[in-house]
Amino acid sequence: MSTHDSDVHTISPELPAMFDGMKLAAVATVLYVVVRCLNLKSPTAPPDLTYQDTPLNHFLLKSCSQLTKEYIPPLLWGKSGHLQTALYGKLGRVSAPHPSGIRKYLPMQDGATATFDLFEPVGDHRTGGNHSEKHYIRTFVDYAQKDGYRCAVLNHLGALPNIELTSPRMFTYGCTWEFGAMVGYIKRAYPETQLIVVGFSLGGNIVCKFLGENMSNQERVLCCVSVCQGYSALRAQETFLQWDQFRRFYNFLMADNMKKIILSHRHSLFGGNSVKMIAGDLGRLYTATSLMQIDDNIMRKFHGHSSLKEYYEKESCVHYIHNVNVPLLLVNAADDPLVHDSLLKIPRTLAEKKPNVIFALTLHGGHLGFFKGAVLFPKPLTWMDKVIVGYANAICQWQKQKPPCQSDHLSESSCTKEKA
Repeated sequence: MSTHDSDVHTISPELPAMFDGMKLAAVATVLYVVVRCLNLKSPTAPPDLTYQDTPLNHFLLKSCSQLTKEYIPPLLWGKSGHLQTALYGKLGRVSAPHPSGIRKYLPMQDGATATFDLFEPVGDHRTGGNHSEKHYIRTFVDYAQKDGYRCAVLNHLGALPNIELTSPRMFTYGCTWEFGAMVGYIKRAYPETQLIVVGFSLGGNIVCKFLGENMSNQERVLCCVSVCQGYSALRAQETFLQWDQFRRFYNFLMADNMKKIILSHRHSLFGGNSVKMIAGDLGRLYTATSLMQIDDNIMRKFHGHSSLKEYYEKESCVHYIHNVNVPLLLVNAADDPLVHDSLLKIPRTLAEKKPNVIFALTLHGGHLGFFKGAVLFPKPLTWMDKVIVGYANAICQWQKQKPPCQSDHLSESSCTKEKA
């Protein structure tokens, strides 16, 4: 009995020390994982800019200070591209405003009905896929309105849950028909107004493709801003099959979201087909786990493409963006989990070759995040919102003060106070 007690007293003092060591090791491991996952050791820096040395570019970078100053995301989580992307995807924006607009309906030649929302300016301008219900769009529109801009926001065909399709067709990566109809309406309704074209993600592909498809599309366009687009649908889809940056997981989530949109319009999209064909299409849709499978089985058929490769090549702006001659600002984030590093060679090369292009690559921001804030809570207005309006204001200022005979891909008439 005494021997047993002696053994207990001999061993027990060592156990707390061993457990304390295990606790310290566990805490150290957790902290290491947190630091690595949140990318806390990553520095903050101004955007990496690629551009040619021209008077216009110098003026734009001097006037739009956000492009040359540090972008500082929220300290605890803002350096993680995944968290920036997740917060954008879940909330869009914090405390998003509710700007008041008028919804317009435009009948298309194929029976489809395009919709867009028109927001009038609520302030004086200083020079004298998605849809408009998304929080980040509302935040940007509210900020632009207060700075004196009229905003027209295209609703991707089929994206609004309460608007029924009127033909068996919905939005694709690069169909510019609806956007062209909206631009045509704005030009007719406001003949003295010039346009500043802005596209987010898929919308960036659409606006750049639209401008490059026909030189007449660039008439009365002062500039174009594209944020977080992938530039080449064919090359992008190949990267979505990789697990790097959890891209395959994002692919699954986006495919699931696309399924829900398609199924919500199943009667409009598949109503004219035979029962056997409908069952086959829906069966392939239900079993699809990637955007590529949905595109191959469903989406490309809306525009009659014979192969998936043809569909991606026709839908991408990469073949048209070289024709864009108006000032063009391309913005991406290096930690965007949806846009592979290899795709960023496209805008960088374009900016090196064309004098009208500025490519800005931030270290942080994720996909359409670009949140700002001190430590934990983000501000409603993002770095992205301020850059777009700041760049637009700089373009307008340049247009107003330059000699009437000077031409640098901008229209020779002066910039009006109200912009579409």
